[in-house]
Amino acid sequence: MCCCCYILYSQSLEKYYIGHSCEDIQERLRKHLSEHKGFTAKAKDWTIVYHEVFDSKSAAYKREREIKAWKSKSKIQTL
Repeated sequence: MCCCCYILYSQSLEKYYIGHSCEDIQERLRKHLSEHKGFTAKAKDWTIVYHEVFDSKSAAYKREREIKAWKSKSKIQTL
């Protein structure tokens, strides 16, 4: 199973979203852009700006938590 940690960016919100998934990344983006409740429902211009592939869901989740712990837009932008 291939999983990934990914970062989305919304120009209209000037915000990043960090997540992880074991489904195809384009399918995951499509779900973020669809009608739903949650943080990414606030905008419809999310684009994938970065992703890393992992062998397990737990490794992808660990990386997501690591990036979120930075709490730094500039560190995310350097990725």
